[in-house]
Amino acid sequence: MARLLRGDIRWADLNPTRGRKQAGQRPVLIPSQDVFNERSGTVIAVALTSSPPRTGFPLTLELTSPALPNLSWVKISQIRTLSGERIGTLLGRAAPEQVAEVLDGLNEILGS
Repeated sequence: MARLLRGDIRWADLNPTRGRKQAGQRPVLIPSQDVFNERSGTVIAVALTSSPPRTGFPLTLELTSPALPNLSWVKISQIRTLSGERIGTLLGRAAPEQVAEVLDGLNEILGS
């Protein structure tokens, strides 16, 4: 399996889901540290969407990446821990500044 790195934008299999979570094959951004990803065999991932958001930061953040075919938003509130086996093809990488913004959004949601 290829190394899964912080800032990677990859396809992921988010099924099965329940409730209002994002489902199916969809792109995700990996904000977790490389050492965590490597040692645990899992990644922390946040779902991406091409649907314009109903809410702003910290729940969603516009993601600009030339690798993405559509204008996309990170759904910061849609955070999941996924097995590396659910992670697929690399689509591109988010800029370090964008990853930092996602982490700021997570910190705001979690209250740190």
